[in-house]
Amino acid sequence: MHKTLVDPSTLAAHVNDPSWVVIDCRFDLTAPEKGEQAYSEGHIPGARYAHLDRHLSAAKTGTNGRHPLPTPEAICLSFSALGIAPGTQVVAYDADSSMFAVRLWWMLRWMGHDAVAVLDGGLARWQAEGHAVSAAAPAWVPASFAGSPRPGWRLTVGDVEAIVQPQSASSAAVLVDARSNDRYRGIGETLDKVGGHIPGARNYFFQQNLADNTQFKSPDELRAQWNAVLKGRDPKDVVMYCGSGVTACHNLLSMEVAGLSGARIFPGSWSEWSADPTRPVATESEA
Repeated sequence: MHKTLVDPSTLAAHVNDPSWVVIDCRFDLTAPEKGEQAYSEGHIPGARYAHLDRHLSAAKTGTNGRHPLPTPEAICLSFSALGIAPGTQVVAYDADSSMFAVRLWWMLRWMGHDAVAVLDGGLARWQAEGHAVSAAAPAWVPASFAGSPRPGWRLTVGDVEAIVQPQSASSAAVLVDARSNDRYRGIGETLDKVGGHIPGARNYFFQQNLADNTQFKSPDELRAQWNAVLKGRDPKDVVMYCGSGVTACHNLLSMEVAGLSGARIFPGSWSEWSADPTRPVATESEA
């Protein structure tokens, strides 16, 4: 079973394996249909497409964030339609950095499906290592996905409000913001109406997880980077968030690769937090 990362050679050996399902998660936040268009022009043979807005997010209300987490029932329907059955080995990929593939990776794990990994280096590495792509629309049989949420893996905005409260009983928890340092400090915000971060949150830009070739760094390198953030804390005390609950999953995966399991996520992230003007906002860097 592959639970974190796979390389192109490993995936290539299973492209025609009926027990493996490959999901293309390419997406563009500024042009939402661009990823699906790129998929139609060429993808890993047999790969199915999962759209961030349609398959991996719920409807937006204006207060629940830019990529709200779907209900468990909706997730089961989407994963069933993609042909993911119990025991299926799933491999998710996107263009290169895995910033969207990680959303599917985390959602499957949250729903109790551990056999899911991300293609390290994405489609760019797949092609660079000489593997073929196809524009053919694959055919598959829908499955019966019957997962259920693992308790405690996700936090609501109310849970995070409790963490932020002074003298909170949840004060052991440490919030980690996966966005760039500029966005964390409220500089040049382009995706959300309000700039800044949740008070008390530390900044760890998800791109730090990657080497120059857009592959994940080694477990030792990632462990050293995260230990500098944890400062002796239990990984279970870490709560990840980002702009809309997508790249926060990148940090979760990097901690798993580093052997630091147990961190949780606030899927609503900054876009949900900042939608309520009564919630506090910080712009200064925090140690």
